[in-house]
Amino acid sequence: MSMRDYDFMLTEDQIDLRNLVADFAQNQVKPICREAEKTATVPEDLVKTAYEMGLHLVTVPEEYGGLGLDCISYAVVREELARGDSGFASRVFGFGFEPLKLAGTEEQKKWAADLMVQGGVLAFGLTESTGSDAGSMKTTARKVGDDYVINGGKTFITNGDCADIITIFAVTDKEKGTKGGITAFLLPKDTPGFTVGEHEDKMGIRCVHTNSLFFDEMVLNKKYMLGEEGQGYKIAMQILDNSRPCTAASAVGVAQAALDEAVAYAKDRVVFGKAIWKHEGIGFLLADMEMRTQAARQMVWGACKCADAGIVNKKLVCSAKCYAGDTAMYVTQNAVQVLGGNGYSREYPVEKLMRDAKIYQIFEGTNQIQRMIISGQLCH
Repeated sequence: MSMRDYDFMLTEDQIDLRNLVADFAQNQVKPICREAEKTATVPEDLVKTAYEMGLHLVTVPEEYGGLGLDCISYAVVREELARGDSGFASRVFGFGFEPLKLAGTEEQKKWAADLMVQGGVLAFGLTESTGSDAGSMKTTARKVGDDYVINGGKTFITNGDCADIITIFAVTDKEKGTKGGITAFLLPKDTPGFTVGEHEDKMGIRCVHTNSLFFDEMVLNKKYMLGEEGQGYKIAMQILDNSRPCTAASAVGVAQAALDEAVAYAKDRVVFGKAIWKHEGIGFLLADMEMRTQAARQMVWGACKCADAGIVNKKLVCSAKCYAGDTAMYVTQNAVQVLGGNGYSREYPVEKLMRDAKIYQIFEGTNQIQRMIISGQLCH
């Protein structure tokens, strides 16, 4: 694996890990997922290989059997896996251990970590039909003795059909709303009254399944409550703040993959007697794609460095998520343009990358929501 121009910012261990994941992503993930995405199939044998590498345990602390990597190391690894296939990266990483690290009891942390070490999956169940307006969720949790009876459902839940534990949120006091009326729970997959819908037939990231969840008089004991009653909305927002930089790293991976394809094509394709990159219309476009990809990566790493230093910087986190998502869309769209008619053909990989890129402007808070948060932080 050749050196890269930003390697001076990484430790030797980070570079070695990056190269290991890059080799796996380019030689196995990319070709297998290019075929699997056509039928929206999750290549489980490949997932097993990723698990054997310990990739699903990157954010689990060492004392619980994980790798205990810092945020920037996770971002480096996630970018490389997403460069191979971003849907597959979401299948492997999901939301991981973050909810437990943030609000779990010692007993809950050990339970979840033990499941993950054995290959279990954790998912995050916040979104409902209210979309970005999470505070208007309809799912309710009614307290009965030491139990909560939950009714309602969730939509667009990544890994909803394979998760062993799903962090869900429900209204426990409608009057209080987001200020103490929403509670978080850890939902084991085999709970009576819980069912999972068919996976969505999505435009992109098709090597991970996205499902609706349904709760019908579903009973959870209070031991499954995450944090205190009424803290759910605050916990959900903190989880998103912590996850957004590394989700943004996936967007950078998509952008880099598209840039790689565009550069390779521009060097080989000859028109008017010379390679098309030598025509300014294409050469300058490639330069802009490179600048934006580099800028997005540095912004993501900055947000990760901030998190690793224990600094909560919502403005930087939202900026990184928003800019990386917009960059992925810009770069993939222009990669299609560089390849022209071939870019529009499924015989070439850039149309897939363009389809994959779009979700990074939508999930974990749309880029419009990110801009609302950023402006609020600026003007508060």
